[in-house]
Amino acid sequence: MKHLNIVTALLIMLLMGCKHSTEKAVEVASEMADDFHESTQPEAINIIPINHATMILAYKDQVVYVDPVGGSNIFSDQEKPDYILITDIHGDHLDVSTLENMVLDSTTLIVPPAVKEKLPELKAKEIIVMNNGENKELEAFSIEAVPMYNLREEALKFHEKGRGNGYVLTWNNQRIYISGDTEDIPEMRSLENIDIAFVCMNLPYTMTVESAASAVLDFKPKKVYPYHYRGTDGMSDVDKFRSIVNKTNSDIEVVQLDWYE
Repeated sequence: MKHLNIVTALLIMLLMGCKHSTEKAVEVASEMADDFHESTQPEAINIIPINHATMILAYKDQVVYVDPVGGSNIFSDQEKPDYILITDIHGDHLDVSTLENMVLDSTTLIVPPAVKEKLPELKAKEIIVMNNGENKELEAFSIEAVPMYNLREEALKFHEKGRGNGYVLTWNNQRIYISGDTEDIPEMRSLENIDIAFVCMNLPYTMTVESAASAVLDFKPKKVYPYHYRGTDGMSDVDKFRSIVNKTNSDIEVVQLDWYE
């Protein structure tokens, strides 16, 4: 309908037959086109980096915590979570004491089976266990648990296939990929229609910036956020990651947030 209105406005003013009207028609049509473009863009999902693998995603009145660790006091100024996603059993993803000191009576936890085995009795609204490949339709979004694991021989001991979950959320007409701890696995490279991607890159636990960039160039998210990039030898070179990605595909927006103090 808005397309039709734009064309109609332009034609009517052109028929008035003077230069001023033509210029005015073009101006009005341009403004209407801008309004249409803005109205068809999905509203932004608010992204709050906390630290390393921990973040908060929020849209309207729905709040999602991803891998909350570091103590409940870190989240004292934040909105209570409606959902908590946990990717793995390691301490930078699962912190039982943090969960125990949160008020979770209105919170749904989404976890892989290995995490569920390590959880104490929590007074949570619900705990949903998801295996790799499973999908769930929730009130706020749909979610798919995707594999996360290592490929390099020397790193296989860190993350075995099937233990942890990456996640793809379809939320507000956007597809959001959270990699968890993984290398550039085929399941990542074959992702489709990803609007926002959070991609890890740290050694020796996950992958190099070159491997992360190569995978991103394969699945082509609209935006990619490097996260989880502190390794045993310090921070990974996320500027190099950006350079590799944008040298080949300048349409992928690489967004750097402040994950570390």
